[in-house]
Amino acid sequence: MSSKESSRRVFLKHGATLAAMTAAGIKAASGQGFGEDPKLRTDYVPEDRVPKDHVWRDPWTGEMMRDEEGNLVVDWTGTPQWERYRKNAQEMGKKYGTLEVDSRLYGVRSRYVKTFRRGLDGGSAFGYSGTPTAPSSNKTYFFSLLSPMDSQLGVITPSGLHFADEHAEVPEIDPREHRLTIFGMVDRPITLTMDELMDMPSVSRIHTLECNTNGVTGGLRNLPWATAGHAFGEGSCSEWTGVLMSTLLDAVGVKKEAKWFYASAGDEYNQTWAIPVWKAMDDAMIAYGQNGEPLRPEQGFPIRLLCPGFQGTTNIKRIRRIKFTDDLTLFHRMYEEVRPSGKVTWFRLEMPPQSCILRPSGGQQLTRRGFHEIRGVAWSGAGKITRVEVTVDGGKTWKDAVIQGPVNSKAHTRFAYPWTWNGQDAIIASRCTDEKGSTQPSTAEAANSRDLDLATFKTRNLSRNNIAQPWRIGRDGKVINAIFSV
Repeated sequence: MSSKESSRRVFLKHGATLAAMTAAGIKAASGQGFGEDPKLRTDYVPEDRVPKDHVWRDPWTGEMMRDEEGNLVVDWTGTPQWERYRKNAQEMGKKYGTLEVDSRLYGVRSRYVKTFRRGLDGGSAFGYSGTPTAPSSNKTYFFSLLSPMDSQLGVITPSGLHFADEHAEVPEIDPREHRLTIFGMVDRPITLTMDELMDMPSVSRIHTLECNTNGVTGGLRNLPWATAGHAFGEGSCSEWTGVLMSTLLDAVGVKKEAKWFYASAGDEYNQTWAIPVWKAMDDAMIAYGQNGEPLRPEQGFPIRLLCPGFQGTTNIKRIRRIKFTDDLTLFHRMYEEVRPSGKVTWFRLEMPPQSCILRPSGGQQLTRRGFHEIRGVAWSGAGKITRVEVTVDGGKTWKDAVIQGPVNSKAHTRFAYPWTWNGQDAIIASRCTDEKGSTQPSTAEAANSRDLDLATFKTRNLSRNNIAQPWRIGRDGKVINAIFSV
């Protein structure tokens, strides 16, 4: 067949397809361009027929919002027009026309994905009279929201699943009225609006944020049914966008005598910390973005202090004031550690190296013998992860896992290890090493470093406890917690 004959056959076939589409009442692509009259479309709803209570409104003026083209911004969920659309869509098959929410303005998850944050007992100290508490089916006081790390697939925690700690209900802040004031031992004190802050040179970096009790033993992490989310639910990893504090230091001219800065929010009693100036010069930032969108209220909207690698309470939400000083005042909740010898440790702000196997892990089930990819994440407040090792025999031997890039400093780092399960009992765990050479200790090593005997160590509620997290896999494939076995 000649090339001309072949081309002619393709052309005729294409023409026949277009004819069939026209006969079926489907317009060709050229007839669906931007110049088409919207009044001829069956889905077009004239403005006078738009349900006004479904139009998004400006949060400050209350006026109905419009897009750049002048169209009303409408959430059609629950409107007669939306129900009519769903009915028509169902003619395409039983899988169509099932959407209950109009997700075009802001997306939603599949209804088959039900990952959720868990509650954590904050203790009676947080249940004092006068603190309003929201309804909950949780038998313990619903103080903290734990991130479901056991369900995390990559290194970024979705914003809606990021862990959150609050002392009460999250306040609503008008960003137009919010100010950041920098004063104290500086040459040029300044007060910045949100617009002025966002006009400054910015960065976007991936970092973990974790409470000093992330991985704490003596609580949920000790229970046989604990998952990775129960063990490390007070830690998450996000991409943070904002202005480096070093940029702000250049703007105000911090005096050489300044050694500390006090960071505080409107709620000064609960939210004030003394932080060394070197951290401000290093990698601390004032963040206004998280995972590509503005901070969520529970993460400190409109701005928060981010101190990568430092314990969570230093990362002040809704920050308003930064005061530079040469004087150290012990503020609320310093988290000192008292050893049996009477020795007290202060200002242990940097979080130690930690890792966790996420698959397979507590609460999961192996359904077959043979090949499995052991995978998880490792992180450290000191910098990058340089090595991850995995044991499949309860700590008798350790083998190097593959670190999957990119490897970011003070951020979740993904690792994988190929393993063939023979159907027998097994205890698996991981341990990591950071760029400063620190490696996760065994249970015995951690007890010795805290001047505790092994039995006492296992019963103590210890923060910054970065022992390896082991999982026991039974012959039936069920995975349970095996804490303290490595």
